[in-house]
Amino acid sequence: MQKLTRDVRFSINPFLDGDVVGYNSFASKPAGQGLALFFEITVAIVGDVDDQTGFVVNVVEIDRQVREHVVGIFSKTIRDKYRAGIHIDYAQINQLLIKSRDALAGKFGRAILSDLTLKLSPFRKIAIDCEDIKMSYFSEKFEFAAMHKLWNEEFSDEKNFEVFGKCANRTGHGHNYVLEITVKMPTDDSNFCVGEFEKIIDENIIELIDHKNLNADVDEFKKKNPTIENISSFAWSRIVGKFAGAKLHSVTVWETDKTSCTFYG
Repeated sequence: MQKLTRDVRFSINPFLDGDVVGYNSFASKPAGQGLALFFEITVAIVGDVDDQTGFVVNVVEIDRQVREHVVGIFSKTIRDKYRAGIHIDYAQINQLLIKSRDALAGKFGRAILSDLTLKLSPFRKIAIDCEDIKMSYFSEKFEFAAMHKLWNEEFSDEKNFEVFGKCANRTGHGHNYVLEITVKMPTDDSNFCVGEFEKIIDENIIELIDHKNLNADVDEFKKKNPTIENISSFAWSRIVGKFAGAKLHSVTVWETDKTSCTFYG
């Protein structure tokens, strides 16, 4: 059993009656026209690999099914709502994903549609588990800059340099970190406020660690190495239980674009 994911991109101009088909699916197809709205849906499918093709599902077929059955759901809703001046909240976005799930059901043979994720921006996304559509997952990325040194006082100098390498530099070194927080909430929750969500993260995590020497300025790390493993669990402890109507699901910290750690509590 394997899990295959495919990003499908499309654009919609809410004030035009139709969409420009386009020929560059890497950018978006439909292509949009003028100042259009860009969307990216990640489709995750679980299944066995076909011995003859080597595919779980041909990604070309995923593209075709999404463009045939899902794009129209988004374009109709967006045009109707925009022209009527009606706000589209998170509960309504979740309904679009649920309708998309229903439209794609049974379209991939024996493979099972696992989850759908809609990117709301390069740094924000919302997802549903296709087997449990009562809950959705909202994620947002934040950034902070900090310095740290990895060192264990119980080790010899030689062992510290052996274990931690460049990260054991005596005067420390810095990273531009990325932090992603994911909360789980009911799909019919129309009261989720992203501003309040961001304020909780900013006040309880970012203000404490941004532009700081983690070893010297943060009590948690005066006796504990500020690795991404420990930073992720520390960030969890600072915000767990603080979201009204939502439950903290995971905290991910990247120290480079190649290295990250996720803590699930």
